[in-house]
Amino acid sequence: MRIASINDRALVRLISETHHMPPVLRGLVDTDDEAAILAELEGETSARLIAEREGSAALDRRELAFARRSHDLRLYGESHINAAFTYTRPSGNRFNGGDRGAWYCAWETLISAQEVGFHRTRELGFIGRYEHEARYVELLADFIGDFPDLRDTAHPALDPDPAVGYRAGQALAAELRSQGHRGLIYPSVRHPGGRCFAAFDPGIIQNVRPGASWKLVWRGSPEFSVEAL
Repeated sequence: MRIASINDRALVRLISETHHMPPVLRGLVDTDDEAAILAELEGETSARLIAEREGSAALDRRELAFARRSHDLRLYGESHINAAFTYTRPSGNRFNGGDRGAWYCAWETLISAQEVGFHRTRELGFIGRYEHEARYVELLADFIGDFPDLRDTAHPALDPDPAVGYRAGQALAAELRSQGHRGLIYPSVRHPGGRCFAAFDPGIIQNVRPGASWKLVWRGSPEFSVEAL
């Protein structure tokens, strides 16, 4: 597998708009002290907050973004970075297992939209109803470094069937991480010609900031449209 160098700005990760809003609990109380009490209660069940406080079997708390800076130097996006590595599907995704997440992004918004849209379409398929609207917000981040590159390969991790591709991809990611690699470049499985990136290490995600807002709309079929807000 070849190694490719990147020094690129504004790679796009799309997150649900509901995960980008101010803390929901703040609207339930009148003072910051009361909000702190609710936040403490939330921390007893929040996977992100538990990982920030205690770590986990697969994630040392010192890897997380909040631990890299003094409290008075906290920057935008730290909670989003940490959430990407602590909130995972039990079965994992293409390049991460269920115990440790990864930061998935792409060089173009449309590519990220196709990737998140695929997963939402699968969820709609479970209920057999393709009438839906989902809103997303861009998180932009910069990356620099040398990373393994799966483009121009036929690796089984790129199989479009999650039952095949995810198993192979998770094994590959574990091997690459054991060799000290902190991320992986790969071709989009959902959009031919697209280029994606998976960050295995929170420490390589730089300068996170918000971007544009989009909505994905299903109007009776698995095909969806991507519309700017």
